[in-house]
Amino acid sequence: MLGRMSKMWQGEVVNGSRFVVPRSGVMPRHVLCAIGVGLDLDVLERAVGEAGGGEFIVEELQRGPDPRMRSAFDAALGARQFTHDDRFGDEDWAAVDAHDSVAYVLSPPISQSTAFDVSRRALAVTAALLANGATAVKNDSSGVACGRERWLALADRAEAAEDAYDLAAALVQAWVVSSVADEDVYYSCGMHLLGEADVELAPGPEEDQELLHEGVTTMSVAAYYLLTEQPAHGVENGEGFRASPDGRRWVMNRVECERFEEDDFFHNPYGYWRLTPG
Repeated sequence: MLGRMSKMWQGEVVNGSRFVVPRSGVMPRHVLCAIGVGLDLDVLERAVGEAGGGEFIVEELQRGPDPRMRSAFDAALGARQFTHDDRFGDEDWAAVDAHDSVAYVLSPPISQSTAFDVSRRALAVTAALLANGATAVKNDSSGVACGRERWLALADRAEAAEDAYDLAAALVQAWVVSSVADEDVYYSCGMHLLGEADVELAPGPEEDQELLHEGVTTMSVAAYYLLTEQPAHGVENGEGFRASPDGRRWVMNRVECERFEEDDFFHNPYGYWRLTPG
């Protein structure tokens, strides 16, 4: 509910820049869950080490099928049901059902200055896992999953990116859930992996519900703005935002992430930028 997210964000801005120090001191990290048949720890550790620049680790390898995996992948895919862009097909589901081992891979802690690099390498690690025995992968830090070919395409796109805009597009499509409905609030999840606050939207009174589609689109545009175009000094509370020059005006205010506890992988220490009708 809207009331659960009413507390203003309590971190500190670094010297008038867009960089911030969260009050909690929590640093996000990618937690990748890879499944397959007969996964080999030595093979995975070599592949992850090479693709991750020596900073990603295989935290755990579980032998035997995990009966929770089908529902876990189903939930991850359901989180992005509005985009229908995860391309998880029959072969991917067959891989989930056939698995007999599960590996968990951790990235290094992510700061705002390293977020793009670590998240690009997380895609390279995902591709390496799929090339070395894994048959399906999901990210437990934002609750997303893609089909095998989709992961590989996104990893290629990130590797070939020529500027921050191309890289941001690949990383958002890989790691961010753009819109989750939570009663009278819509929110994104995963921007903490890219070093930014998530975006949430309070549509306004019921008579404004016809503008909800525009609002959800605005959330996506705002996310890319935060990643690629926000001013060097950052965004100030109360600033207005429009998805297009003639679009509806929304007001941005940063609020704490109280939706998830600090030890939850989904927790965003940078908070949320809440968009309210302006």
